[in-house]
Amino acid sequence: MSRILVIDDDRKSRELLTDYIRAEGLETTSVHDFGHGLKQTVCEAGQYDLIVLSIILSETSGFEVLKFLRPRFATPVLLLTTRDKKVDGVVGLEMGADAFMLKPINPRELMAYVRAIFRRTRDHLCGGIERERIRVGDVELDTATRVACHSGEPLHLTPVEFGFLEMLLRSAGDVTTSDQLAEGVLGRALSPYDRSVSVHMGNLRKKLGHRLGEMERIITVRGRGYIYVNPQEHNFLASGFGQN
Repeated sequence: MSRILVIDDDRKSRELLTDYIRAEGLETTSVHDFGHGLKQTVCEAGQYDLIVLSIILSETSGFEVLKFLRPRFATPVLLLTTRDKKVDGVVGLEMGADAFMLKPINPRELMAYVRAIFRRTRDHLCGGIERERIRVGDVELDTATRVACHSGEPLHLTPVEFGFLEMLLRSAGDVTTSDQLAEGVLGRALSPYDRSVSVHMGNLRKKLGHRLGEMERIITVRGRGYIYVNPQEHNFLASGFGQN
């Protein structure tokens, strides 16, 4: 059974969240402040399949919890914030969260996010993904272990970043649209002014390095999406072949 950790010191919000999740047959643990086991629970975050984390906490902040989590655990994190603090959600994405939702929480929307995250991170455990290695230039992915390497060194990617990179590498040299990335990895359609894809892409660029030799590694195609440059195609064209 999947295990979800809910961290929210608003009692009503916390109880509603746990009720929504347990109604779907998922095991849920909830904590709220350091005096009630938050510190110990966060140190055991690897035992959970998903963390639902409110940015607003009384004795610390969700940002501080996320800052502790990200270098240590790949556990997906769904942030909660309020509509007037929507910008905090974007900051959270930049810090490595997988997604954010605005309070008050809609139960159906919450479970849609949860199911999308589980599909993305757990399919390979259920035999849904055959082992495959994808290599483009200096980057290689193992789809079974969900390990990414850059020049032979492991990359510390969030589940969303891994999903984006996999889609980009599979279509290297061609445009992968923002809608394809959102629906394929985030499990939802983009809404107007939704910056989720661009924020995750910015984080991915930082981790990979912006350039691949003399080339821009990931090219933004304004109004459409992104191209992960295929070095072989680039070298072929640069040599003068294939040109009219």
